[in-house]
Amino acid sequence: MNTFKIALVLVLASGGAMAGQTNEKEQAMAATAALGKALKAELVGAMQSGGPLAAVEVCQSRAPAIAASVSSKQGMQVSRVSSRNRNPGNAPNEWQAEVLAMFADRIEDGEDAAGLTWQETANVGDGAEYRFMKAIPTDGVCLACHGTSLEPAVADVIATRYPEDKATGFSQGDLRGAFVVTKKLETE
Repeated sequence: MNTFKIALVLVLASGGAMAGQTNEKEQAMAATAALGKALKAELVGAMQSGGPLAAVEVCQSRAPAIAASVSSKQGMQVSRVSSRNRNPGNAPNEWQAEVLAMFADRIEDGEDAAGLTWQETANVGDGAEYRFMKAIPTDGVCLACHGTSLEPAVADVIATRYPEDKATGFSQGDLRGAFVVTKKLETE
């Protein structure tokens, strides 16, 4: 095969991969939007009906169920991670920690956390996996449980339920964590 044909094959192959990755990104964006919307609705409702103590209950009991439901509906694994996590189950793995650090650097360089996303297709032991992360900025409603000054009753509940808590001291707009989407890809 001559050099031109090899180059053409490579361009066509990469175009197919990019088209697939674009489609995966659209699905991942929809999945993170669905999780964010559902979780925020429950948290706002809890805050309105029972204040921050009710919101802590929602985060502990409902957030995993909401993520599982969205994952099932979207056909992708959807979750949240943070390097300053409250729930030890939301600690990032190695690649997620690297992306969170990159997001922090980008915010330090002046980018808005609300617009930060990242994606890759990675080879894993049994095939390929699409990976996507979207930054979660700290919203005003989050500060009652994640801010710099918590009500004593809220601080006590958090200390009791999450003895290894690292998720306080945030200000509005800070990088709170990220939504994570993974999907096993069909191999040909």
